[in-house]
Amino acid sequence: MDNEIVTKGRPLPRIAAATIIDNRRVRVTWRNGNSVTVDLAPVLNSHRHFIPLRTDEENFATMRVNDEGTALEWDGGIELSAVWIATLPAVGMENGEFRQIMDKLSYSLDGMALQLDVSRRLIAMYRGSTPIPNSIALAARYLAEKADER
Repeated sequence: MDNEIVTKGRPLPRIAAATIIDNRRVRVTWRNGNSVTVDLAPVLNSHRHFIPLRTDEENFATMRVNDEGTALEWDGGIELSAVWIATLPAVGMENGEFRQIMDKLSYSLDGMALQLDVSRRLIAMYRGSTPIPNSIALAARYLAEKADER
């Protein structure tokens, strides 16, 4: 009984690696193999604890994963937990993912345009190679997530 491990719910997220992309965007690779790019700026701008990381590029560049993979840490004892990072929305979207979401939802160009409140032409461009704004990416992922709940 002394050596038994008791688990409840989902396991805590663990970070395998993290790389600074630009500004305050970071590419996080989880120990389960998944990778995501997240924008830390909203978090850093929301709490006084992170003031040293907002404008000091050298300090932000000291970012590293702690030994347990439970947080990102910076010089000066600043940490951001993996649990919190896992709740952040992914930044950006590849055009292929956008097409997959449309196919999953069985939306035409007109249908997706109505859902996202943009023009049909923009939807056609996003299906092609035009970079997808973060607001459109978040909205499209939300539509896909809601479809999964049905």
